[in-house]
Amino acid sequence: MIVATRTASKHDVTRCAELLGILFSQEREFAANPEAQSRALSMIISNPELGRIFVCEIDGVIQGMVMLLFTVSTFLGQKVALLEDMVVVPAWRGKGLGTQLVGHAVDFARREGFGRITLLTDEDNDAAQQLYRSKGFSRSEMVVFRKLID
Repeated sequence: MIVATRTASKHDVTRCAELLGILFSQEREFAANPEAQSRALSMIISNPELGRIFVCEIDGVIQGMVMLLFTVSTFLGQKVALLEDMVVVPAWRGKGLGTQLVGHAVDFARREGFGRITLLTDEDNDAAQQLYRSKGFSRSEMVVFRKLID
């Protein structure tokens, strides 16, 4: 078995959109829209200043992904990232892929001089919260608000 983590390319968009379908089927606030997900993935891959998508392959098949989206913190006075869309195919959960993907993203952020990574997860997703805590993340007291723009 060959396990490899790498930056996604335009050739990975279809598979990554499939993974997002798995993720969004588990979410209460989101529903899959393969066309929208493919458009967003392509936008990020084509514009690396927006972020990076990392994929984890098992024997050449993508079985997990995570992305970092980039912004700036005026508090820290430096680049920061949002960790988004962490997903591992159900058959591969609990086998270290999530740990590998998050570690890869954190290592990338450290090498590139980012000062913080922020993420959101469902309140009842204990497995994800345990993974993030094991990688050094801590719970914030901040509250999330959203407004969809028509």
